[in-house]
Amino acid sequence: MNEETIKALLESVQQGACSPGEALLQLKDLSYEDLGFARLDHHRTLRTGQSEVIFCQGKQPDHIISILKHLGTKAKNVLGTRLDPKNAELILAHFPGAQYDLQARCLLLRPLEDPTISGRILIITAGTADLPVAQEAWLTARYMGHEVDTLYDVGVAGIHRLFDQRKLLERAEVLIVIAGMEGALASVVGGLVEQPVIAVPTSVGYGAHFQGLAALLSMLNGCASGIGVVNIDNGFGAAALASAIVRRISRKRPGGVSA
Repeated sequence: MNEETIKALLESVQQGACSPGEALLQLKDLSYEDLGFARLDHHRTLRTGQSEVIFCQGKQPDHIISILKHLGTKAKNVLGTRLDPKNAELILAHFPGAQYDLQARCLLLRPLEDPTISGRILIITAGTADLPVAQEAWLTARYMGHEVDTLYDVGVAGIHRLFDQRKLLERAEVLIVIAGMEGALASVVGGLVEQPVIAVPTSVGYGAHFQGLAALLSMLNGCASGIGVVNIDNGFGAAALASAIVRRISRKRPGGVSA
C-alpha cells in the first residue's frame, strides 16, 4: 500500500464512502504481515519509496506463491528476482497474468506500466555475456518507475564503440556500468561523465577472473572518481541504488515526480 492509496482510503472515510471498520481492515497489515515463514513489509514503500521485492533463490515454490498472493493484494505490481526456470514454471501456473524473463530470471506479477519518474537511467555493458545482469537491472529500474536507456557491448577491447555515444551518456542522471573480465569499463566511463556511476562486476571471465572477484577488485581500485561499486552480478542492487538517486533528484524539481 503506497502513499497515494492510503490518502485515497482516508478521503473515502472522510466522505462516508468507507466505514472506519472497513478502513481498519485494510490498514491492519500496513506495518507488516506475519505469514509464519515470512514477515511481509507492506510499509516499505512509505518509508523508502521502494516496495518489497522477493528474492526467490533458496525459497520453496509454495512460499514464493504465498508471498506473491499476499503482496499482490496490496501492491500495484510485485517483482521476484533470481527465480530459476523450473520454479518459474510451477509458479506461473498460479498467476496466468504474470510474466517471466528467462534472461534476467525475474518474475513480474503484472505487466510493466509506463515510467512515472523523470530522469533517465543508462545501463551500459562491456560485453554481450553481461546481458543477464543488465536485464535484471533494466527490469528492476523499469519496475521502480524509471525511464531506462541501454548501451550494450562497448567494452574496452573496442572502446571506440563507446566514444561516439556521448549524447546518450550525457542525458542520463545515473549510469550503471556492468563488466566482467578485468572490469575496466567502469573507470573509463567514470572518467568521461559528471554523473554518478554505479559499477557492477560480473562473474564473466576465465579462471584467474575468480568468478567476478577480479572485476570487483578492479572496480574498487579504479582511479576515476564518482564511482560506487555493488556486489558481483548484483543488477538488482545497482538499479535500486540508481532509483534512489534519481528519485531524490526528481523530487527537487518542480513537477518532477508524476502522480
